[in-house]
Amino acid sequence: MLATLMLASRGVAGVPRAVLVVLMATASTIHIPFAPIMLILGIDALMDMGRTAMNVIGNCAASAIVAGSEGVLAEASSSP
Repeated sequence: MLATLMLASRGVAGVPRAVLVVLMATASTIHIPFAPIMLILGIDALMDMGRTAMNVIGNCAASAIVAGSEGVLAEASSSP
């Protein structure tokens, strides 16, 4: 189940409500009932905001780390 979810969830953070589609597809593949997944629908908007925030923070951190390792960050902060 974990491998199926990992493969199916690539790129989910950028698409609103995509996680429900992935969960439904995975549930039908491994024969799990849909009712518990539908309970997530009520709080998915809050969870989606959290996923988006973590995606943005991760992308910004990765960009800052790469810029720091290339020395571009130090050049940008020292120029007037």
